[in-house]
Amino acid sequence: MTKQNGPAEGGDILVERRGETAWIRLNRPERRNAYDATMGEAMTQAVRDSADAAMIVITGEGKGFCSGGYLANLADANDAEIRAMFDASFRLFDEIRRSPRPVIAAVNGGAFGGGNELVVACDFAIAVESATFGQTGPRIGSAPVLGATNMLTANVGEKRAKEIAMLCRKYTAADALELGWINEVVPDGALDEAVERWEQEILQLSPRYLEIAKISSNVWWNQLRDSYLSGLGMLRQAVGSPDMVEGAAAFMEKRKPNFPGRPGA
Repeated sequence: MTKQNGPAEGGDILVERRGETAWIRLNRPERRNAYDATMGEAMTQAVRDSADAAMIVITGEGKGFCSGGYLANLADANDAEIRAMFDASFRLFDEIRRSPRPVIAAVNGGAFGGGNELVVACDFAIAVESATFGQTGPRIGSAPVLGATNMLTANVGEKRAKEIAMLCRKYTAADALELGWINEVVPDGALDEAVERWEQEILQLSPRYLEIAKISSNVWWNQLRDSYLSGLGMLRQAVGSPDMVEGAAAFMEKRKPNFPGRPGA
């Protein structure tokens, strides 16, 4: 029998079954659905628990999809707290890739930083016309080592991926579609309808052979795991560095950063 459960009440995420599809909704709209370590672990568990669905959808509550990792005060954050958030990000993205079910990013708004890497980790991505994408790492004293500096290359090519990861530009949904970053763009307000259309198509396919196709397609992701772990190691070592502190402070104060690590600074 198909589960018809409604969304779980409250919490950082909302989990709902709509027919054969499991919807995982990031539920911190006041911070554009940025996630901390606890929320990241809850998302990972929700993906794992949804393995009996036909497909899994990840989306955001409110106007944003996901603005990446969250810390209440990046400029004065606890070392262990930052490390836990980094590790939670890796476990979430890896769980999405290891899930036997197709995972779709239903991008309802801005997807930046780790939020954009969340899109990269998903098997498919559908975005509304007003959605925007991009990385923020070098602009705020970090680096996108869990997708944008490596796996995104498989989507858009090396030169474009470096542009996205290093220059921190903003891209429209139309840009992302043209680059091969996402699969489809739909009018604002038509996201649920588009996901239902994808669900009906997926329901006509063999779950067993969909899983085999997904596992096989993960070859690049699997080969890059050492790169992710190496990158996380470098980020951990850089926690509290002058560039990180300045980038975080400038971000919160809404000003241009003056990085001490810049030559001649």
